[in-house]
Amino acid sequence: MSERIAVRTCPLCEAGCGLEITLTSNDDGTERVKRIRGDRDDVFSGGYICPKGSTLGHLHDDPDRLRRPVAKRDGEFVEVSWDEAFATIEAGLLPILEEHGRDACAIYLGNPGAHSLGPMLYNRTLISALGSRNRFSASTVDQRPKELSAGLMFGSVAVPVPDLDRTDFLLMLGANPHASNGSLCTAPDFPGRLDRLQERGGTLVVVDPRRSETAERADQHLAIRPGGDAHLLAAIANVLVADGLADVGRLAEHTNGLDDVTEALASYTPERVERATGLDADAIRTLAHDLAAAPAAAVYGRIGTCTQEFGTLTSWLVDIVNLLSGNLDRIGGAMFAKGAVGQPSTKGAPGTGRGLRIGRVTSRAGGRPESLGEFPVTALPEEIETPGDGQVRALITVAGNPVSSNPNSERLDAALASLEFMVAIDPYVNETTRHADVILPPPSALEKSHYDIALLNFAVRNVANYSPAVLDTPDDQPEEWEILVRLAGLLGGAGANADVDAIDDQVAAAILGSAVRDEHSSVHGRDLTELQEQLDGRRGPERLLDIMLRTGPYGDGFGTDPEGLSLAVLEANPHGVDLGALEPERIPGVLRTPSGKIEAFPEPMRVDLARLEASLDREVDGLVLVGRRHVRSNNSWMHNVRVLTKGRNRCTLQVHPDDADRLGLVEGSPATVRSRVGEVSIDVEITDAIRPGVVSIPHGFGQNLPGVRLRVAQEYRGVNTNVLTDEHFVDEVSGNIALNGVPVSVSPS
Repeated sequence: MSERIAVRTCPLCEAGCGLEITLTSNDDGTERVKRIRGDRDDVFSGGYICPKGSTLGHLHDDPDRLRRPVAKRDGEFVEVSWDEAFATIEAGLLPILEEHGRDACAIYLGNPGAHSLGPMLYNRTLISALGSRNRFSASTVDQRPKELSAGLMFGSVAVPVPDLDRTDFLLMLGANPHASNGSLCTAPDFPGRLDRLQERGGTLVVVDPRRSETAERADQHLAIRPGGDAHLLAAIANVLVADGLADVGRLAEHTNGLDDVTEALASYTPERVERATGLDADAIRTLAHDLAAAPAAAVYGRIGTCTQEFGTLTSWLVDIVNLLSGNLDRIGGAMFAKGAVGQPSTKGAPGTGRGLRIGRVTSRAGGRPESLGEFPVTALPEEIETPGDGQVRALITVAGNPVSSNPNSERLDAALASLEFMVAIDPYVNETTRHADVILPPPSALEKSHYDIALLNFAVRNVANYSPAVLDTPDDQPEEWEILVRLAGLLGGAGANADVDAIDDQVAAAILGSAVRDEHSSVHGRDLTELQEQLDGRRGPERLLDIMLRTGPYGDGFGTDPEGLSLAVLEANPHGVDLGALEPERIPGVLRTPSGKIEAFPEPMRVDLARLEASLDREVDGLVLVGRRHVRSNNSWMHNVRVLTKGRNRCTLQVHPDDADRLGLVEGSPATVRSRVGEVSIDVEITDAIRPGVVSIPHGFGQNLPGVRLRVAQEYRGVNTNVLTDEHFVDEVSGNIALNGVPVSVSPS
């Protein structure tokens, strides 16, 4: 038996930690994972690892993970060959499209795809081949408000991130990085970075209805009323202006509409928002003064600020406060990362962008607005249920489990059961894929190469890190990108045995050709054939990634900069390449608004402020529900790893002692939680770590529906909190689900 060590980036969450994987080889050459620990030489994570990262071997060996395609035969899944699987899709799906049109099939892209190189590069090919307007993704579950606020202000989804390693004051809303390690803010060892902030004399303030793991360690915790974040930020902006603390500095000449913003927020005094926030006016005013007095400060809002009824307003106000306090685009403030593969903000020039428009079309049944080419996932069940032209009769899911993650899950579950045909690209039979007619399993994470195409555009340090596959795929297992391309070929009319390499060649030629035509590109005007010859015979994601790296902001320009990046450079540096700290004064260069300036007061924000204004006088009574995370939990499929689920029950109803006494709830005993759309029975956990009037249930549990093949997860005493969340309780600008602040009632079971 021999051993070898491989290094790779963890693909399980946005932190992107480096892993050192020790593998053992048997006499027959079969390799197994012996140990996983943090890669101490990784240029970004420096050896940090969370409990989830050590379980990639468990996920690879999981007996419930599908190794071959399965298809429904007489209502039961049976293993079939890849050719038979695609022939079944051709026979079942294409007639629906031919009879009812392309809109009769919807597509849903799940969260794990954002952590996988194949889907990040080839999902667009699949979407284009399908040609349906009914496109949905997990982004409208957790982050669309921030994407929209950034796009409206800056012209592209260039989200400012806190300069964690150099800031003196961090105001954090709706985030718990001690459990989640950050989101839209890629930062390995986020907790350690917060510790170092405090060690150098800085201040951490956490705003959260719960005294979360992060709030426990903060210098100050403000237990806000759920849904009050926009009111709080508006009041902070008000104080900055009213008390003469606002200082936009050099960004004044690069900003439109700031005077209109301050005028619109003039009535949001700390006293006026006390009821909506549940916070003392003096505490709000002091917070604004402390923020302004810090040498460098940043406001960071994440999932709790997006998944509420004022998600887009809150996301916008985060950056308005960063702007007014003089902390946008400066060292120690909120800064723009520069990903090595390039993004809209690193292409073109200020004033050349089209900006972001939303609501160009609306969904057929419910009139819900489109954004970034997608409809809110809250529209999916009604599109399936509502008869007529354009009714969704078929569905393709890629790495998604919307029955677990989306609101009023029982309604969506019933809608999926009524579909005429469904295809899933997924490694498990879960709450959603149990409805599929065909499931196409991708390789395991250890059998796939990796580069964080999207997430490094939100990193707190500019880095680039590529990982080849650690293990070879079985002989009959196609790569994940090959599955996507073959399905795209089938949908595009090339048949069940579409030529994957020919389609891949077209995709690569299109990306490289676009760079050649771009007058701002490092390869503008070059001969396409000459550039293609430099790609070393690569195919698939590696070829596309090489093109993107070489034409990106740090790239070698296919020879014009010999010191620049290419995939070969990253392959020679398995621990990553450090490209330096975030750069200040990227405005106006980063802007892609038509004006070439920051649009401080986009029209959707002007309109939605009326809704925020009306909420100030709302009566506050009854209980509301919020979610929570745990460091050993991520998406629902992680609950099938026994080492991550052992120990005490974590799927509990957290309730304050005062509420427990009033309602007659007993520690450890079951309670019934009801909302407008459903009810669950769940064990009670009484704790003063949660604000009175608020109860909390973690997300991602409840894998107990018939037909689900997740044996460990099914043993767990969990419930699906999305049985309670309401598809009509949303952020109206983005259509994003409001998972926090859901009105509920609670009683002993």
